[in-house]
Amino acid sequence: MYPKVLIAFFVQLRLASRNLFRQRRRTALALSTVAGGVIALLLAGGFFNWVLVSIREATILSQLGHLQITRPGYFDKGISSPYDYLLPAKIPAEAENLDGVRTVAPRIAFTGLISKGDQTISFMGEGVDPVKEAPIAAAITLTKGKDLADSPHRSVIIGQGLAANLGVDVGDTVVLLGSTVSGGLGAVELKVAGLFATVSKAYDDSSLRVPVDIARDMIRVKGATSWVVLLSDTADTDATMTAMRALLPASEFEITPWYQLADFYNKTVELFSKQVGVIRALIALIVVLSISNTLSMAVMERTHEIGTSMAIGVRRRGILTLFLAEGMLLGLLGGVIGVVLGLALGELISFIGIPMPPPPGMAFGYMGQIRISPGLTLDGFVLAFSTTL
Repeated sequence: MYPKVLIAFFVQLRLASRNLFRQRRRTALALSTVAGGVIALLLAGGFFNWVLVSIREATILSQLGHLQITRPGYFDKGISSPYDYLLPAKIPAEAENLDGVRTVAPRIAFTGLISKGDQTISFMGEGVDPVKEAPIAAAITLTKGKDLADSPHRSVIIGQGLAANLGVDVGDTVVLLGSTVSGGLGAVELKVAGLFATVSKAYDDSSLRVPVDIARDMIRVKGATSWVVLLSDTADTDATMTAMRALLPASEFEITPWYQLADFYNKTVELFSKQVGVIRALIALIVVLSISNTLSMAVMERTHEIGTSMAIGVRRRGILTLFLAEGMLLGLLGGVIGVVLGLALGELISFIGIPMPPPPGMAFGYMGQIRISPGLTLDGFVLAFSTTL
């Protein structure tokens, strides 16, 4: 039984391929429609994928790291009184040496006033270890000057928005004034080593960074308000978090992944996901309508052929099977062509780059690229195959 079914199947495919190549103009139109829909889906989806991955990595590599270790309740109650939730200066060695951990950097958060001459405004500061923090700050763009690791010890780098509001530039001397842990006032005079920008304009408008030792001396504390963990691969975030929770007692340490802290990224993902869904639905609708029109014309043009086939004994099921075979071949060919051309165009566009203006909430524009994932490629092919079939 099975050989007869297979023989009949291949006979139908052969007849379908002959019908397609007999009407080359109509077939070329159908293939271009299918391939064009696949290409549009791949390029649009690939651009959205790249934007989301870029924002994710920029958020991780400019502010959050992959994991942040704090005292329990720090993110709920410690923002107003961070020195009540101090950690030791160094993370336990067994946690720092876990597989996949690139670096663990201490940070101390503090607030105060920054002055230059008669100008004084408030700031949010971070005391960081310049060497250990360097990999975590890879996405911070120095718009002017040098990083803390390449500057004298008594230096500060300032967000470009904060620097513009205060009217300072690289080489200027500023005074930081903040409350100490005992309730007094601490002050330090520093030289501006550089100006920086991140993906978040709000952060750049209010933030500065100093060496962690200077922050500790100014507010008269020891330790850190958080340990920031950077991993080799973002995909290992949850696994490493589980391993660290097994090593660090929950009564003393709270481990928070980046995605629970990245409010801007989460809202962007939600917005883009809706946009991608609408675009995918529109592309699918266009492909369905175009292919339906093309195949309907193919049926109308071949009514005499269908009548002749039925007159010599071909059943309705046989006619339907023949058209299904033609649709399957169109879907396979159009899907393959669309995927190949889409991947090639994606690489070409990524090589050239897409100049993009600054989106809302970001400080600067960027060069866009196309990131076509295996899942997106499969979606495009399935769309072509299913709609034609």
